[in-house]
Amino acid sequence: MTLRHPSERSREGRGRFERFAEAASNLTSSPLFYIFCVLLVLAFAAVHAAGLSLEWQILVGDVMTALNLLLLTLLKNAERRAEHAVQRKLNAIATALLRQIDERDPGDARTALEEAIGMEEEV
Repeated sequence: MTLRHPSERSREGRGRFERFAEAASNLTSSPLFYIFCVLLVLAFAAVHAAGLSLEWQILVGDVMTALNLLLLTLLKNAERRAEHAVQRKLNAIATALLRQIDERDPGDARTALEEAIGMEEEV
């Protein structure tokens, strides 16, 4: 197991978790999954309204909690991959701008761009 950023691991090829996270992200953004969540919330309300035993209430609550935790994990993975992709694109744009700036007139814009490239690594 590695603790590197998901997008950095992807340079070696997408791993099983990255492929799973992508497929799960596609599933969880579908109308079918939304309907499943609505049904789960309705089941939660029905169990409480019907006054079923505490075991049923705990079961439905535990299913909702586990689903929430899994979705949070997948959301964070997708967020980090998107964040890193945006940063790579910004660095590429800054690098292209630097190449266009005249070497004889290094002014403030060039210095600011040079400092901005790789700035996310300092955070």
